[in-house]
Parts: sequence; structure tokens; C-alpha cells
Amino acid sequence: MERAAFEKLVAEALHSIPRRFRKEMRNIAIIVEDEPSPDLLREMDVKPPDTLLGLYSGVPLTERSWRGEQRMPDRILIFQGPHERDSRDDDDLVVAIAETLIHEVGHYFGMSEEEIEEIEEQYWRAEADE
Repeated sequence: MERAAFEKLVAEALHSIPRRFRKEMRNIAIIVEDEPSPDLLREMDVKPPDTLLGLYSGVPLTERSWRGEQRMPDRILIFQGPHERDSRDDDDLVVAIAETLIHEVGHYFGMSEEEIEEIEEQYWRAEADE
């Protein structure tokens, strides 16, 4: 898939995040990259056959000082190659991107892995109930 088409799917997935969370997301860049680097995979202790779909890089909101510090934007990296390889079709790709974004946005808000997993389960249960 061409990068522009993938980035459009990322933008659509971002729009699926509830408005109350999107409104609070400030000074954060969402960046699409082809693949996680070998150095990053080593640093994150990710070994084949596992891979990295996304990564939050920054200081979670719960750990920030509120003294008006000037900061570089936090970043969420979305890795296109692993998403495409792990997805059966375009619909599955959209779901995978949304799951990754929800997970990484959770880290931005300072949530633990357990809290994020609970939100992901609630999100997809709500989708199934529609």
C-alpha cells in the first residue's frame, strides 16, 4: 500500500478515538514509519516472531510538570510494514491501526498496560454491540 493511503487509514483511526480524549491531545505528532529499526527492537526487547506495531515516545501527561515548560512534541510512531504483514485484508488493517493508536494514546495519558487493555476490550465490545 502506498504511504499516502496508509496515512489516510491512520487519520481515520485517529478520528475513531472518542472526542473527549482527542480534545486533550496536545503537542503530539503521529508519524508513520516503514519499519522499527533493529536497534529499537533490541532496546524494546522484541524478538522474532514478535514485532513492534507502534511506539509512544514522550512524557505521559501524568508525569509532567505544569510550570509551563517548553517541550518538543511527544510522538506516536506507527509502523506500516508490520501492520500490513499482520493484517489479512484492508478491514483487518483498519482495526489493527486503531488498536495500535488506542494503545499508544493510552500511554500518552499515562495509563498502565492493564488499564489500556481494559479500555481496548471495552472499545471492541462496544463495537460488537452496535
